[in-house]
Amino acid sequence: MTAFLESISYNGWILPALLGLPLLGAAVLLLRGRAATADAQMASDRRFALWVFLAEAGLSLGLWWSVNVEVPLWQADFELPWIPSWGVSFHLGLDGIALMLVLLTTLLMPLAVLGGWTSIREKTASYYALLLILTTGMLGVFMALDLVLFYVMWEVMLIPMYLIIGVWGGQRRLYASLKFFLYTMLGSLLMLVAIIWLGTAAGTEGVPNFGYDAVLNYTRLSDAHGSVWLFAAFAVAFAVKVPMFPFHTWLPDAHVEAPTAGSVILAAIMLKMGTFGFIRFALPFFPAAAMLPAVRTVMLSLAVIGIVYGALVALVQPDFKKLVAYSSVSHLGFVMLGIFALTTESLQGALVVTIAHGISTGALFLLIGMIYERRHTRLVDDFGGIAKVMPVFSVFLTIVALSSIGVPGTNGFVGEFLVLIGSFQTQPFYAVIAATSVIIAAAYLLWAVQRIIYNPLVKPENERLRGHDLNWREIGLLTPLVVAILWIGVYPKPLLQKTERAAAKLIQYVEDVRTSDRIGRIR
Repeated sequence: MTAFLESISYNGWILPALLGLPLLGAAVLLLRGRAATADAQMASDRRFALWVFLAEAGLSLGLWWSVNVEVPLWQADFELPWIPSWGVSFHLGLDGIALMLVLLTTLLMPLAVLGGWTSIREKTASYYALLLILTTGMLGVFMALDLVLFYVMWEVMLIPMYLIIGVWGGQRRLYASLKFFLYTMLGSLLMLVAIIWLGTAAGTEGVPNFGYDAVLNYTRLSDAHGSVWLFAAFAVAFAVKVPMFPFHTWLPDAHVEAPTAGSVILAAIMLKMGTFGFIRFALPFFPAAAMLPAVRTVMLSLAVIGIVYGALVALVQPDFKKLVAYSSVSHLGFVMLGIFALTTESLQGALVVTIAHGISTGALFLLIGMIYERRHTRLVDDFGGIAKVMPVFSVFLTIVALSSIGVPGTNGFVGEFLVLIGSFQTQPFYAVIAATSVIIAAAYLLWAVQRIIYNPLVKPENERLRGHDLNWREIGLLTPLVVAILWIGVYPKPLLQKTERAAAKLIQYVEDVRTSDRIGRIR
């Protein structure tokens, strides 16, 4: 496979192609002719969008073989001048960490489209066009090696999701979409100020330089790597997106009101951009500031508070979708704990939790959407005895819930176990507190599953679900997610190998800058 990809110069064109294909698909979708009837138009729009997403996923698969994670250089590197007078270039590239997030995005998007196959019936061309534009923005965030390009992509993904929630969401969609937009936009403005300052400072002869490597070199050689204010500007933007406590309040509303595909994308992909931002920008640019005892204590404390708080609040939620939303606050707290514990095990564990959460929580939101289409309620107490009338649904829900809890043999266990082991080496106090949330997670999810599928079948509305179990489309889109859950849980080695070099490189870089900074102060 590697030889074939080299023969077609795959790495030379794949990244811009992955960004351009969704935009081309969106343009065709909006500009092509209309069908004779509304039903025909809806079917045509969703089939066209699905084929574009499948093509995107198929093209991206070659990255698994073409990206050589052992080479300490950006892979699939692509650069063109964009605004030379401002020092801005269209520069794309991957390392092992970005590779996994790009593949997570391209492979989940077709499943998200299939998950909302029958629920979106109005303005379908606009809906699927926005999903395609959103895909370009999300992929651009993971690929960008120019700070202005990164910021543009960061904002590009904001507008489509705002519209998806605001137009196709639930009863409180306008409130949820506005809250999502304002939180993310305000945090981003702080980051923009820091980006402008860094690009200007890293420039030469009066011309700014926003290239990632140029800014990284500038911060390493100057006092900027110890700037708490610059670190804070990036950290707030990323903390809102994660979201970390206390910046999390937009998330439950956005999840509950978003259509199924919107909830899947938010949980599985968009939240990961916050944690990716810390790994790609905040820590490498400002290692001395990030590792100051006071700053580190704040970040670790907020991470652990988020872990426990998210789990406790999830425990009392009557709405199953909101329960899963709050569980995301808890799971992403594990990621932040792993990042700031700063060991190879904890950082790799954080990356595994990132992927595992995307798969498991994405699957949970898909299952919630499927049962909502049949029952038109998400309140846990409205169910009971579903296993008797929808056994296939119940099997999938049980497996996915167990993976979210972190049962051994599933993807959730591998990541959380590595985070706790790695964190205990440097931050035993926080690791012990975080470990207690595993018990709470078992309580809120197992209790919800019990009430939904194992309690007595006493409500006539649930009895009417007999004969309306999952269809072949729904089984087909859930099966690869369950396979991934079990594969990562049993054999995580391929995933760990892809991220090990990048994780070790980041940790070594942070330690080297901290050491040189400490020696400089002694002198």
